[in-house]
Amino acid sequence: MAVYVDPPLWPAHGTRFSHLVSDTSLEELHAFAAAAGIPERAFDGDHYDVAEARYGDLVAAGAVPVEGRVLVRKLVASGLRIPARRRGKALRVPLLNRWNEVLPGHDALFLDLLDRWGEDHRKYHGRTHLLAVLEALDLLTEPARPARTVLLAAWFHDAVYRGIAGEDEEESARLAGDRLHLAGLPAGEVDEVVRLVLMTADHRPDPGDDAGALLSDADLSVLGGEPEAYARYVAAVREDFAHIGDADFAAGRAAVVRQLLQLDPLFHTERGRALWLDAARRNLQGELS
Repeated sequence: MAVYVDPPLWPAHGTRFSHLVSDTSLEELHAFAAAAGIPERAFDGDHYDVAEARYGDLVAAGAVPVEGRVLVRKLVASGLRIPARRRGKALRVPLLNRWNEVLPGHDALFLDLLDRWGEDHRKYHGRTHLLAVLEALDLLTEPARPARTVLLAAWFHDAVYRGIAGEDEEESARLAGDRLHLAGLPAGEVDEVVRLVLMTADHRPDPGDDAGALLSDADLSVLGGEPEAYARYVAAVREDFAHIGDADFAAGRAAVVRQLLQLDPLFHTERGRALWLDAARRNLQGELS
């Protein structure tokens, strides 16, 4: 039984905030927070948001200081976590946290990408999808971390989205090349990000392309969700194409599902196959039938 706190890195309201969690129960967390003088209004479903000025007090009171990723793992293992993508709040803070781990100091680029992923016409291909892909990359690489180029490719892979297969990926890749060049990344890294973004047009990485395999599997991980989650995914995709009539959408969607079922392999990493393959085949075949 322990209470954990991560470093105060999340900016809001003119300061920075930490997260306070329990690895055992909300009762333990509430009791610790009350004893430390943290108000109930700071509680957000599975954690307390705590201002930077209180960080030292919490550690002195017995909270165990850990890195942000360790804190998330403790919370997930406890069974108490409410996934950020299912919260009603905007996903700005969890996405900002991840961005600062990949390309800190480039706030303008982050805000541009955040706006793109938050465009009104996106239902499935929005911030929820971006966060899900980043979280899937965590699962595929734990305890290691994905390469920066893979993470940046995830950020850019649907940065341009108009629902035009092939063109969206090409425009997203051009955007990545332009913006990352201006950000001062080495040319080799920029080229690799561009290559990976283009790969997501067909999800067919070449044999031995470990980076491509990771990104492809993370992007398609939604296919291996539980039936309820998969149904939400299909409904959101339908909303993305609300401008298309039912008959045309049904025909186009059936073609996409058949193409996915024909991918061999559908998932390219051993861990991806173990996590999602069986469920993905059931979901796709069920949708097609």
